[in-house]
Amino acid sequence: MRVNWNYIKMIVLLGLVVFLYAFASSRNSIRKVSQPNIQFVGDNNLFITYETVSKLLIQNYGDVKNMPKETLDLNVLERALNSNPMIKSAEVYVTVNGTLTAEIEQKRPIARVCTNASYYIDDEGFYMPLSSNYSSRVPLVTGYVEKNNLKNVFTVASKIESDEFLKKNVVEIHQDKDEVIYLKLRQCRFLVQLGSVNFLDKKINNLKAFYQKSLKEKTLDGYSKVNLQFDNQVVCTKT
Repeated sequence: MRVNWNYIKMIVLLGLVVFLYAFASSRNSIRKVSQPNIQFVGDNNLFITYETVSKLLIQNYGDVKNMPKETLDLNVLERALNSNPMIKSAEVYVTVNGTLTAEIEQKRPIARVCTNASYYIDDEGFYMPLSSNYSSRVPLVTGYVEKNNLKNVFTVASKIESDEFLKKNVVEIHQDKDEVIYLKLRQCRFLVQLGSVNFLDKKINNLKAFYQKSLKEKTLDGYSKVNLQFDNQVVCTKT
């Protein structure tokens, strides 16, 4: 009877691969987790600190250092981090060498509400608390503003954040009790009355044209109010 050595070699090789895989999986499952590695992605300004993230991990799973990998529930840790109002998203995973890594993306503020309560409005239009670690230079929001009704103010703040002229010049957004919106410009005495957020792009274009013309003519200080509510015109009140 002739022995097929190639067949035997394949069986031995397959058995060796299965053994090595099982051995590696066993070693990997009992590998201890090392000190958590916390990484912040996106904005370099830290509204939430490394220490705060570490405390959130410890509060929800105890001291994860030297804990076997198989006992960790990464979904629990991610939910704990995502519940923090400073965090936009969090991804938690364990590397092959046992390092617990948490990748944190912070919320990004585009306006700061200063009424009877103080907080940020983030770039998705949601509430974001102030941070004792860092203060962002964004336009102030004053007047009648409610946390559960930020739509109009957010629309204006988003426009300011995306427009170089507005970002450079607008320092305050004011909303009165009738939801009429005003803008205060840097180094200008007049108030800009936007009214509603309808036709916002058109109103801003009118404001830019008025500003450049008045700047050239050196008449910016001669107005107390600039009204953009009317179509195709800018109505100015002189001081």
